[in-house]
Amino acid sequence: MITTINISDRRFKLTAGAGSDAIHKDPQYSYAVTQLADGNGTIANGLAFTVGAGNELVCQAAEFYAEKLIGYDIEELMSGFGNWFRNVSNEQQFRWLGPHKGVVHLGLASVTNACFDLWAKKKGVPLWKLLTDLTPEQIADTLDLSYLEDVLTREEVIDMLKQQQEGRAEREKIIEKGYPGYDTSVGWFNYGDEKIRENCRKAIDNGFTALKLKVGSADAQRDIRRAAIVREVAGDDIKVMVDANQQWTLPQAIAVCTELKKMNPYWIEEPTHPDDVLGHQTLAKAIAPLKLAVGEHIPNRILFKNYLLAGCASFIQVDAVRVGGVSEFITVSLLAKKFGIPVVPHVGDMGQLHQHLVLFNHIAIGHEVLFLEHIPHLKTHFVHPVTIQNGVYITPREAGSSCDLVEE
Repeated sequence: MITTINISDRRFKLTAGAGSDAIHKDPQYSYAVTQLADGNGTIANGLAFTVGAGNELVCQAAEFYAEKLIGYDIEELMSGFGNWFRNVSNEQQFRWLGPHKGVVHLGLASVTNACFDLWAKKKGVPLWKLLTDLTPEQIADTLDLSYLEDVLTREEVIDMLKQQQEGRAEREKIIEKGYPGYDTSVGWFNYGDEKIRENCRKAIDNGFTALKLKVGSADAQRDIRRAAIVREVAGDDIKVMVDANQQWTLPQAIAVCTELKKMNPYWIEEPTHPDDVLGHQTLAKAIAPLKLAVGEHIPNRILFKNYLLAGCASFIQVDAVRVGGVSEFITVSLLAKKFGIPVVPHVGDMGQLHQHLVLFNHIAIGHEVLFLEHIPHLKTHFVHPVTIQNGVYITPREAGSSCDLVEE
């Protein structure tokens, strides 16, 4: 039974230039941490990610939701977690502050993720193992599918998961192989050209086969020059992605992306405002065959549904510490699978939680293996930091979701 909760505001300094992008020039990587403890001494942690100011507001929202968990048995809670999630996310007064987005939804993400961590720790298994061992019906029970009835029903979820039983043994080999990563830290926005060149060489030497560059400069020629540097160092065999972090207006996005075609980017990430679904649809048509990746700032399953229906997203970057947590992440992954779109998560958790979720995506849902973003800057702050060898995430074996932070 859950007996106590504790919410903490954890913020971490970054080295000069690290984490910077076209919008967030001086971020302070931060977590609203929900800690749940049961009567047997098991302690679980859940994260929601921010970049500094306002993290205290997310903590307040998390406390509001976490207090509702006192007295719950974790097995009982998770057996009907989708209903619990639906009820609390629609709490009449906090719903007004969203609905299902912003500070309140981030608070719910922190609490949701703590619940999944506690569930896995009580069973003594890594989260990926817990999730892949669930039956299709049990997975469906953790999901809130409201507002998706027109495209995804409970019956469809169960049927999709049952169909994936075929070929599962082959997909489980990923556990021993490890999941490929890509280096997103070679080209932070505030890094100089020579640092980018040096970082690209190091990343390739460390086994990464995909790299990402931050773009969105006031002078588009700066972006084009830096993209050319990355492509020059990477050569033709390394995938290179560019990420504008929502900086461009639609006309700017069309113009700059047309120029960037010359360096053959694997995707263009967050090119314009994340709420502008039709703008992304227009852009995708204008710059084809370049592909768009979206999701870092898409806050909920309903907006993801609209992106998928619009047919403009080639990669879905849902983040479990930005949407409503693991439960909503799985819902979005199932939506993407139905529409035939790969999931390549954004990792506000620095990959700690998502290294579990991509294994579940591949093994249980049947998503193809692409790669998982790797950001190394907070490794020393986690009790069980991700392990990367030759550009590959090594499968975690400790119980839980790998989200325990080193005590202050």
